[in-house]
Amino acid sequence: MSGSWVAGTVRSRALVSRRLGRARSRSLAGSASLDQAVGVLSAGPYGHDVRPGSSLAAAQRAVAAALLWNLRVLAGWLPRDGVVTVRALAGWFELAGLDEIVRALTGLDAQPAYTVGALRMARSEPELAASLPDLRARLARSAWGDPGGDAGWEIQLGLRLAWAERVANDVPAAAGWAAAGAALLLAREVVLTGRRLPARSRARADRLLGPASGQARDLRTFAAALPYSARWAVEGVAEPSDLWRAEPRFWLRVEDDGFRLARSPVFGPAPVVGAIALLAVDAWRTRVALTLAGAEPAPGMLDALL
Repeated sequence: MSGSWVAGTVRSRALVSRRLGRARSRSLAGSASLDQAVGVLSAGPYGHDVRPGSSLAAAQRAVAAALLWNLRVLAGWLPRDGVVTVRALAGWFELAGLDEIVRALTGLDAQPAYTVGALRMARSEPELAASLPDLRARLARSAWGDPGGDAGWEIQLGLRLAWAERVANDVPAAAGWAAAGAALLLAREVVLTGRRLPARSRARADRLLGPASGQARDLRTFAAALPYSARWAVEGVAEPSDLWRAEPRFWLRVEDDGFRLARSPVFGPAPVVGAIALLAVDAWRTRVALTLAGAEPAPGMLDALL
């Protein structure tokens, strides 16, 4: 094992110790107001980016930015194959920026992209796109590949499936999460809406979830058609009104797997992937807690989410 993997593993374990954690997230959610919650958060592990007085949207974005900062720092300690792992898992941040480009090209207000730096995959300057077809063409020339359509939703959905496939290929320990995430995505964006996937996205979905999943038109049939590696994400979700419960269940599973990987008695990819998973879960949980701060959640919602 190289010295870089040893250094990166040690660094990843140090980052895990700086999470907010479930208990403190629940406490944050119980804050009397958003301002109080943001003030507490700015003095903790997310203080690198969270500032007192921030709005909900700004605070949530800052939590995500703090996670990205940790991933960029971690990548600097790792060997080349470790950077490939981090780049694949950090694809969400580049996706978020591409979403904003889609919004801008469709006449909606857009936020600045996250500073992804060396973890960026697209080198074709998508931010310079003059139209959605131009954006698609630029992405097709990048590591993201052709998203499969010119419409905004086709680009966004295609990119998410491309990301899931990249994670499954580049990070074997996270392949189950990628498949489950793709299942949740298709349940929301295809099964419930009745949309038909473009051919390229359909091919990606087939590789991730099997061809039978594309034939389903209701949640029960969809879940039954999924491979075991992804079925758990939507199993038992029969009605659209229950689908929101699937996301926190997804993150709890990622957290359980992350703890198992992070505790691996080795220096190498497993504990690093586990640490990244735990940091991502913590950021998700903290963003949810900010949403609930100063609010009166419905009975059982706090337990279901946090």
